[in-house]
Amino acid sequence: MMPSQYGQAALGSAEPAIEIEGASIVFERGGKSTIAVDAVSLRIARGAFVCLLGPSGCGKSTLLNAIAGFEPLRSGTIRVSGSEVVGPGPDRAVVFQQPNLFPWKSARDNIAHGPRMAGHSKAEALRQADALIDMVGLGRFAGAYPHELSGGMQQRVAIARALATRPGILLMDEPFGALDAQTRSIMQDNLLRLWPRISATIVFVTHDIEEAILLADRILVMSAGPGRILREIAVDLPRPRSVDLAVDPHFLALKKECLDLIRQESRHVFEADEARPGR
Repeated sequence: MMPSQYGQAALGSAEPAIEIEGASIVFERGGKSTIAVDAVSLRIARGAFVCLLGPSGCGKSTLLNAIAGFEPLRSGTIRVSGSEVVGPGPDRAVVFQQPNLFPWKSARDNIAHGPRMAGHSKAEALRQADALIDMVGLGRFAGAYPHELSGGMQQRVAIARALATRPGILLMDEPFGALDAQTRSIMQDNLLRLWPRISATIVFVTHDIEEAILLADRILVMSAGPGRILREIAVDLPRPRSVDLAVDPHFLALKKECLDLIRQESRHVFEADEARPGR
């Protein structure tokens, strides 16, 4: 599969934010090798919002971790702003499904942690934290500790903490997956409002088709395993978007396209399992 360019910024001559060439990831367990990601090549434009969509076990989180520098490649390369990824870096921030906040720190101090570690003075770090906590709508809860916050509030603090180092790339691994449906919808709306203000490239992992369509410029549908890109789907719905788009005819057509792909892939996996010797 030839590399392709995602995001409107790609129409110009700007350097891509992320370039992946022939990336393969293999896990070794109990003397057996499992190909998690197989020869993925793609380019993501600076400022784009891309969703990796697919069923559990398709390699989407593994690919995200490789971009973050947490997961080594067996072959191929990943470059961020032209430099090869050899490990984690401040140019990339990750938001996981669980907020993983420091329980002994207030929301404000959790957000200030990154700038402090980067060498900023306490006053400057707190100034940055205050701006971000207002940006995510939690100014009244700056002094609250994680156990005093709801799940959605904790995740907003986690997003603000990730943004505190001013990363060019925000990697999000099912960040709303543990939330109830109503809170998840609110968080999606908050992210849509926040994204234009942070000027970051976002790579967002989800298994939720409606979430992917609502958020992304492009959706990469991944195979059930090993992880390959089955199809690239352009989401040409107008922005700004809201959850009301879920009843739009074009939204529904995109949903059907994604659903048909995932169903077909899941059926192939099921049939292959049934045909395996010993079953």
